[in-house]
Amino acid sequence: MSPSPAADAAVSLLAELVASGVRDVVISPGSRSQALALAATHLARQGVIRVHVRIDERVAGFTALGLARETRVPTAVICTSGTAAANLLPATMEAFHSGVPLLLLTADRPPELRGVGANQATIQPGLFDAFVRWQHDAPVPGDGSWDGLATQAVAAAMGADETPAALPGVAGPVHLNLPMREPLSSALPVDFAATAGPAPTPDAGVPLILEREPRTVVVAGADAGPAAEEISHAGSWPLVAEIVSGSRFGRYVVHGYREHLRDESLGGRIERVVVLGHPTLSREVTALLKRDDVDVVAVRSGGEALNLNGRTLAAASVDVGGGDTDRAWLGEWMRASAASVIDLSENAPDQDGLHSNDPAARRDAVRAELDAVRRPLDRELLVDAVWRATWPHDRLMFGSSRLVRVADAVLGGKKVPVHASRGLAGIDGTIATATGIAIASQADGAAGVTRVLLGDLAFLHDVGALLLPPDEQKPRIQVIVGNDGGGTIFDGLEVAASAPRADLDRVFYTPHTAGIEQLAGAYGWDYKRITTRTALDQALTSPVAGPQIIEVPLPR
Repeated sequence: MSPSPAADAAVSLLAELVASGVRDVVISPGSRSQALALAATHLARQGVIRVHVRIDERVAGFTALGLARETRVPTAVICTSGTAAANLLPATMEAFHSGVPLLLLTADRPPELRGVGANQATIQPGLFDAFVRWQHDAPVPGDGSWDGLATQAVAAAMGADETPAALPGVAGPVHLNLPMREPLSSALPVDFAATAGPAPTPDAGVPLILEREPRTVVVAGADAGPAAEEISHAGSWPLVAEIVSGSRFGRYVVHGYREHLRDESLGGRIERVVVLGHPTLSREVTALLKRDDVDVVAVRSGGEALNLNGRTLAAASVDVGGGDTDRAWLGEWMRASAASVIDLSENAPDQDGLHSNDPAARRDAVRAELDAVRRPLDRELLVDAVWRATWPHDRLMFGSSRLVRVADAVLGGKKVPVHASRGLAGIDGTIATATGIAIASQADGAAGVTRVLLGDLAFLHDVGALLLPPDEQKPRIQVIVGNDGGGTIFDGLEVAASAPRADLDRVFYTPHTAGIEQLAGAYGWDYKRITTRTALDQALTSPVAGPQIIEVPLPR
């Protein structure tokens, strides 16, 4: 049987993707996309790409998002036509707003089957129009060529092509709509092979040089990474780093930043803000970035330019120039920060009491130790335990749940690689994204554990991501679920004070009785239910061999 035009085109496209530096492909099964799936699987056997199979396209999209978040290299996701393509929209939106390179390869019916009521045919060209760096409705193989499409798609995903929908130089998603006629696949050429090219790198652009003199703070939002700390250190400027930034470390990090931004003697005297990443976790930072008496310089990040005050200056990157360091300004912030450090660790054992000859003193010391061991978990202790157990070779993913705000309020500085879907701050796809991060960060035998900390509703929203193929290597991942039986994040919003209690419960808190242990068993994940800090510390520091769910009951 000779190769079909669809198979020939798929072979060419996949080989070109590999040559352009793509290393990961996520596939959802489908008829119309079969040639693409078979070509990718063939190349995976050669070891030039890694293939990950997910039956749910929404899970596939977020898994690809996680892979691309970690590697910063475009990840391709392949699906069939119809609603399959639509299920990629949530991950595409997050990729756009977070600046993550993603390649959407959606198979489609040929033009003659569009708009005539044909099976599984809908309007796919333009489906992701507002959220992609570039899109192309390819010709049907045999009517035209797909040559060069992959190269152009990878370049656009890395930000090489300027479009009105995104900042130049910022990564994002790209959509290739790929129509095919039958026969949809055939035997692949026996000599089909691909040569892996170097991973693409973003264009750094020309840095903006900033003088030291204005009273400046550095604000690090989601995905800011170590660069924010480097700028803070170089400028001797206080560092306001959200817990999701990956920047909360270094000598100038500010603890208790919300309080200090509200303080007129500190926050009220700020003259300039340098922003990296996407800040979303506090109203105080939002209020600062809206002020018209503050100069804001935003290092470009996601698909929309940050400009809350109407005159924010966008920059490709920032370097610190000359001028004198304002030591008095820095000192004020550092003293305020030192007074705001929160220590959630247990007191050291009373060694004198434990070894005392006085029975009463010894009894009191033993009782204190037992109380410490049995201390029930609350949200503060939960986030503290996860933070303390995570190190630079690990990865930590925060879900958009109440816990991330608690973590932002109480956790100190530590250099840890952190991820969070804060582009749109949605709860969808959290487990799938974390799984992609785990697979990418543990490739080629790398050490470390990926931990994802989320609430029960975010967990249930993405429960389908627990389904992992039995023939793929299981990632070392701990999904830590703070289960308070509903959406208590709404406690801090206006609706909690205005809505009738019954309505608040039904349509906001949405209480549930889902059995997380039973779900873990159904999907083949290890499960632990933990109620004390000591037991949680032990679970987080014990060797992790594969997927694991840790359920922590929390009070409403």
